[in-house]
Amino acid sequence: MRVFRDGYGVPHLRADSVDELAFLQGRITAADRGEQIEIERRRSEGLLSELIGPEGLGWDRFARRARIDDTARRCFAKLEPRTREWLRAYAEGVRAGGIAWHPWSSLGVFLARHIMFASFGSKLWNAHVERTLGPQAVGWFRAESAASSGSNAWSIPGEIAGDPHRLIELPGVYQQIRLSCPEFDVAGLTFAGVPGVQHFGHAGGVAWAVTNAMADYQDLFIEEVRGAEARGPRGWEPVKIHTETIPVRGGGSELVEITETARGPLVEGSLSLRTPARVDFDLGFDALLPLLHASTVDDVAAALERWVEPVNSILTADTSGRVLQLTVGRVPVRDKRNGRVPVPAWDPAYAWEPGHVPMTRVEVTGTAVNANDRRPDTEAYGNAFASKKRAHRIRRLIDDGVPSPRIHMDTPMPADSVEAGRLAAWRSEIARRLAEQPALKPLLEPTGFDPLFDGWTEPRARIGTTLDGVLAGLGLTAEEVVDPATIESGPWGERHLLDPVRLPGSDATIPRTELGGERDSVLCLSSIPGVTDLCSKGPVARYVWDIADRQRSRWIVPFGASGDPGSPHFADQLPLWAAGELIPLVTDWSALVEEDLG
Repeated sequence: MRVFRDGYGVPHLRADSVDELAFLQGRITAADRGEQIEIERRRSEGLLSELIGPEGLGWDRFARRARIDDTARRCFAKLEPRTREWLRAYAEGVRAGGIAWHPWSSLGVFLARHIMFASFGSKLWNAHVERTLGPQAVGWFRAESAASSGSNAWSIPGEIAGDPHRLIELPGVYQQIRLSCPEFDVAGLTFAGVPGVQHFGHAGGVAWAVTNAMADYQDLFIEEVRGAEARGPRGWEPVKIHTETIPVRGGGSELVEITETARGPLVEGSLSLRTPARVDFDLGFDALLPLLHASTVDDVAAALERWVEPVNSILTADTSGRVLQLTVGRVPVRDKRNGRVPVPAWDPAYAWEPGHVPMTRVEVTGTAVNANDRRPDTEAYGNAFASKKRAHRIRRLIDDGVPSPRIHMDTPMPADSVEAGRLAAWRSEIARRLAEQPALKPLLEPTGFDPLFDGWTEPRARIGTTLDGVLAGLGLTAEEVVDPATIESGPWGERHLLDPVRLPGSDATIPRTELGGERDSVLCLSSIPGVTDLCSKGPVARYVWDIADRQRSRWIVPFGASGDPGSPHFADQLPLWAAGELIPLVTDWSALVEEDLG
């Protein structure tokens, strides 16, 4: 086993077998991202408070109630034997690096990261809107906008490029890595704590890219519970109830009652959460090893037929010139109202039907663009998509011959623009004034939901991120609410500063970073009008995969390869990322520096 690094500390790993390589990936992840993955494991097990104290209790209660660790264990038990061996090898590597890790921890980490990635938080919000404003108002906050999206991927002949958008975390959610053994040689981006290369990879003969398909695959059910029974579609049914203890740093502990009905675990009051992963005890990890072995677009498609959640849009291209556009995952078959709000558990009209909605596979000729938008390949799976603005803009730039790195940075709101600053200030003032409108004031009543869900249910934030839909719903124009001539501002970047989400207790600092971009542009560096101009959401990686010649590929992450603030590679990619530059994907082993494993 050998470890090499490029000039940015990106690990390139070589081993004599797949499992040795998995061990090495685990060991290097523990070395590069040890504190990060320790926290992620604790989040999956509901043990964050044991490390950071009472401030972790909100998450720990949810993790226990949602059965994240239990789901991970059960999913692990159902995996194919070969996948389990591979995950065990990775876990051994993490433990060799001094971090506590179970073979199922990677599944738990992945699930904990994505359980709030989909639609159930929005259904909590919709329930609050229906209660306070009436059902007609739900659509104001679901107008096709970029409220919860921003990822892009596009293919042109010989190239796939894109930029996933999520919360910008420090250290970053993705690790750049290269994995090489006699069976495959894959470079790409992996979630810290998960083996392989999941979302964005280049295997030499084939490359792939992922965006959120904006699918609705999580449901909330209103449960009526009496004692150890819950009212289901066929009458009263048994309920599983037990109590768990959450240890809290500094002494003491907290008891949390876990209740699970036939629909799923109660995660908020009387609401149960039903997901394909919990129903089938399958996250789709049996797709990950075949994906590493892929050499054609058909191999990628075959591997991802096993994927479960989150539901993704895939672009994949190979050296034969073929390009496929796929939707992968599992979406349940059920009533349309399930996709809007919590529904009564006892009404059979809302029960999930057997099977899943069939996924799509399209052969692409010419150009393809995925931007979380409503398309024929995604429309059947969701009900809240991004506007077509980003997709249309990317197509126009491609048609004009603009190179992909410049497409990544396209925005009408550059950081040094006073006019952009004025526009952003105007929209913020509109959002603040709208929150005071008598028609919307009922939204400011307490939601009754746990503060953990504020990211989905805080009224001022929801008004700010769906401004155009709210204006249309109220029959107002922006100019009627605030006269733009009254707004003064300096350059946009003076206020639109990078503000990443840090690890609990972290005091890591980064240089002041002024940003351009806005919600509906390709450079979707988001803030929340009316709440904050600081930016905590945006592209957590950028990449340009050259299909014919991998060594011409380039990529970037917001910070660096290391999670150690004392490392020179903690944030050495930040100035390049902010400027829209990419670093080379080094494929020549002789151009790398070997690291002594000790």
